[in-house]
Amino acid sequence: MTAVMGSDDRLSAELESFAAAPSRGGAADQDTPTWERELLALFVRNQLKVALALAALAIGFFLTNLIWTPPQSVALWLACVLGAQGVQLLLCRQYSRLYTQTITHSEWVGMLTASELLYASCWVVPLFLFWQPGNDMQHIFLIATLMAVVAIRIMIAGNYMPVVITGTGFITLGILARCLLEPSPLYIVLGTMAVIVEVFFIQLARRLQENARDMLNYRAQRERLIIELERARDEAERDRKRAEEANRAKSRFLATMSHELRTPLNAIMGFSEILSKEMMGPHQVKAYKNYSADIHSSGHYLLTLINDILDLSRIEAGRQEISDSPIDLRTVADECAKLVDLKLREKNHIFRVELPEDCPKLLADPRSVRQIWINLLSNAIKFTPGSGVIVMGAELLPNHALRLYVSDNGPGIPANEISAALGAFTRGSLATRRAIDGAGLGLPIVNGLARLHDAELEIASRPGKGTRVSVVFPPGRVIAGTRAPLIVPDQVESPSQRHLIAITH
Repeated sequence: MTAVMGSDDRLSAELESFAAAPSRGGAADQDTPTWERELLALFVRNQLKVALALAALAIGFFLTNLIWTPPQSVALWLACVLGAQGVQLLLCRQYSRLYTQTITHSEWVGMLTASELLYASCWVVPLFLFWQPGNDMQHIFLIATLMAVVAIRIMIAGNYMPVVITGTGFITLGILARCLLEPSPLYIVLGTMAVIVEVFFIQLARRLQENARDMLNYRAQRERLIIELERARDEAERDRKRAEEANRAKSRFLATMSHELRTPLNAIMGFSEILSKEMMGPHQVKAYKNYSADIHSSGHYLLTLINDILDLSRIEAGRQEISDSPIDLRTVADECAKLVDLKLREKNHIFRVELPEDCPKLLADPRSVRQIWINLLSNAIKFTPGSGVIVMGAELLPNHALRLYVSDNGPGIPANEISAALGAFTRGSLATRRAIDGAGLGLPIVNGLARLHDAELEIASRPGKGTRVSVVFPPGRVIAGTRAPLIVPDQVESPSQRHLIAITH
């Protein structure tokens, strides 16, 4: 078991070092699995590494046999062994040079297996040419040496079964044949042991090859995964660059078109308002007054839509600038209520403003806060049926954060549409079903303005019960306590003063 574990560790180390080598085969070799080609290449590398050790073993065997065998015979045998080893080494070197070029795996397997058979035959020859009848010491030495050769060949070629079976199998058959020719039971035992050892070695070699195959397959899968990840990363990088370029093109287009659209639109709205109010005298056809009022209303809607698109474009492009200053929320709430008062009265809504008595000031951009509340109020008015209840308010949270909110008792938002509602130009099922006006830009603008202030947009809704949309500003933007009455917007005249308030709060 220790020998097996040691072989596995050695194999793992060899495969790790072999991982850096190229693993390409020729065009005529595409049907051969990659792992099989790499195992053969690993055998070739091992064979080149132990060439001197095998030659030293042959020389040691030569010197020892001089005790029993004439020098001429042993020298001739040594020349044959070294010659067979030289042929195999030449083939291995040639294979190493051609491995990354066009090679045919099956042909090289045949040549290397034939060289292994030639090498094994040279080692079997002494069993029949040097064998001295009655010299048990020499017999045991010959058999033991050949079994050692079998073990060494297993260590070298153990990860490639064709070479293992060819070389070690032929040597084992030679040992068995030689022992069967002797009448003594000792040789029968030795022959049987040689076969058992060979079977054990073959099982060990099969395990080594399976382990090597699995490790090479895992490495190939890892390399394919790395290539796929790199390809996906490159594709994502290209998509990101295309998206950035498209976003820049969109911003340039909107910046250009805003002027081109607003100029004629302002003229249309101005003249339509003059006509609707009959400033140049009464119309001969009374319907013209209604038509001009419709033109003015449509122009106002289109101008609002253009402004929303431009606001969202600036936010997404990161060009929306904010100027922080302490804000009195009661003043902002009153301004927002006046702006939406007409729409509230048109739908007969009940409207309330809920602010705490000691409402703290908020360090934020006044225009952005006003826009957040107006967009939330516009959505609530738009989606709440007539005679509904709409509440605009603020509350100080236990962690000293400040929540601005607008709630209503309208139909609510289905749970599966809440996340989609934050997407630009996204309209919910209710807006589509009831044909409610709007382009789906209100909540995306609010969300973008909230992020600019490090705030979070929260939507709590129950279908049929109503919706509350909140923007929670972090504690660092809340000016409460004894400093709040001392800070008014008029006192903050420069960005450096505003920044000083922000970092000292």
